[in-house]
Parts: sequence; structure tokens; C-alpha cells
Amino acid sequence: MSKIKSVLRRYWWAIVALIAVLALCYVPLPYYIEGPGSANNLKSFVKIKGHADRRSGKFMLTSVMLAPARPITWLYAQVNPHYSVVSEAEVNGGQDNATYDKVQNFYMKSAINEAIATAYSAAHASYQKTYRGIYVLEVQSKSKFKQAVKVGDTITKVDGHHFTTAQGYQNYIASQGVGHQVTITYQHNGQTKQASAPLIKLSTKRAGIGVGLTDNVKVTTKIPVKVDPGAIGGPSAGLMFSLQIYQQLTNQNLRKGRQIAGTGTINPDGSVGEIGGIDKKIIAAKNAGATIFFAPYVKPTKALLALEEDHQTNYQLAKATAKKYAPSMKVVPVSSFNQAIKYLATH
Repeated sequence: MSKIKSVLRRYWWAIVALIAVLALCYVPLPYYIEGPGSANNLKSFVKIKGHADRRSGKFMLTSVMLAPARPITWLYAQVNPHYSVVSEAEVNGGQDNATYDKVQNFYMKSAINEAIATAYSAAHASYQKTYRGIYVLEVQSKSKFKQAVKVGDTITKVDGHHFTTAQGYQNYIASQGVGHQVTITYQHNGQTKQASAPLIKLSTKRAGIGVGLTDNVKVTTKIPVKVDPGAIGGPSAGLMFSLQIYQQLTNQNLRKGRQIAGTGTINPDGSVGEIGGIDKKIIAAKNAGATIFFAPYVKPTKALLALEEDHQTNYQLAKATAKKYAPSMKVVPVSSFNQAIKYLATH
């Protein structure tokens, strides 16, 4: 026993140091670290039958790196201006990891569908949109349907009625009144189910089911197209996917050999929406050699700036970040897909 104690005394500091290193690297913290992700060449993501992309240059999809915090990464984020620490609630809104991932994957699928529709429409190629119903993003605790409907389900009918927009569902439900019992038909893990319950009063004072929702739309095309985003989730790839798909369909020389990155959602009317973490995407684009970066543009009103990240719009934050860390990269403000196409064609 004395021999063991002697050995422990001799190597005490080494043991303490080893424990400290392990703690720094592996002890989980209730935070996430955000930083610059990757800027991937979209040629490898998009396949269109008979329309290979042989033009020079790249359209690049930028992403934000997100990882659970450890003491060592937390410390690193304190001294590196390109990294930040965010709470778990800020990242997943209180959802568990499986639910959060499910929602992010759906956002990506929706972004791809809208990108396909936008590009095919602009290229005058045949496509069809099918409105499946309302996708459930969250279920309120006071909802009478909370025991039946789960995040990831799609509500396809209410009282046997199928509508072609979320507004159609909301108007019908509101007209029934608080306390009125309705029957919903919904898809859960590929199975069709039904549930009946009374409506509740929403914060808007209207009657509702008590779910957060978005549209579930399927796009089919005459010319087959396949988009594989890999492990990247979220809605922010819409604009860049649209540009890549349009490039391949039309075979126009839009890139002219340039390295073009960017970000932004794409809406059914072709408008471009804001996203999060654009300052980190600027750094990712710089690291990948991009010379042009498309940033969503909205008018910077006082009311909007009060709600914005760092009280700057996406374009303002992107431009300020590029000026400081990537002065040779041009940040281009775009509010629509057509505006991005016009810029590429005229510059």
C-alpha cells in the first residue's frame, strides 16, 4: 500500500493534469458553439437528367457549424471573434435533439422544393406543386390535440375538408369557434390517423387547434431532378439551390468562372428571406475562396432592427463582416431570385 501511495505522490501533478485535460475536452455544458461552417460546391448536390453542369466556377452553399459546448471550446469561443456561445433554448427552442433534427430536415426539404419550383418556373420547364397539408412544427401545451398530434405530422383534412393553403385551414377552423369539436386527419410516420377534440382560443383571440405550422408542399417535375443536401438542415439554402438548378436547366454561363457563395430562403413568390448566422457564413465563404456573396436584403426600419441579430439586417451584418475580414469579397444585396439572376447576367 505504501508503495502505491509513493507512486501516486510522485505522479500526482500528472494525474491532476490528465483529469483537467479530460474535463476541458469532454465535460458537457448547457450551451452550443456556433462558428463558420463549410462552403460546398453545389455541383455535387444537384443532379438533373440530361443537364450536367460543365460550366466553370462554383455556386457555393454556406453553412454554420453548430456543436455542443465543452469547456475548451467555450473558452475558444470567448477569444475568437468568429465563434459565439448560444444557449440550448436558443438553438432548439426547448425541443429534444430528435425533434429538432426532424424539423430542420423538413425545412431543408421545403427549401429544396421551393428552389426546384422557382428555378423550373424561371426556365419555363414543366413542374407541378401538390399541397399536402400543414406540417406541425410545435404543439402547444394547452392544445386538446397534444396527446395525438406530434411534431413532424402533417394535417391533411379538418372535418373531411382539404384546403390548398394553410390560410384555408386557419379560416375554416376559426369560423367554427372556440370549444367546437373538430376532427382532423393527419399523417404520422407514414400512417393516416384521425383525432377529435375541441378548439382552443389562440393568442390572436381566434379559435385554433393549438399547433405551430408551415406548409407541406411536394414538387414534381417532367425533367427529373435530385437534390441531396447530405447532413445539412434548415431553410437557408433556398436561394443558392435555385441558382444551381436554374444554371443546369438553362446551361447559361451565369458564373463566368467565378466563385459565388450566398444564403437566404426562397419563398413561393421568388422572394429571398433572411436567415441566421450570416457573419459566420461570410467567413466560411472567404475560407473557400468566394469572390461574390449574395445576402438577403430587407429595408432596415427601426422596428425591424430592434429584432435583428446584433440589430443589423442580414445585408448590413454581412457587409460589415466582409469589410473587416474579407475585403476582397463583394457582398451583393438581393431581395429576389430574379434580382440575383440579373446581377449575374450583367456583371
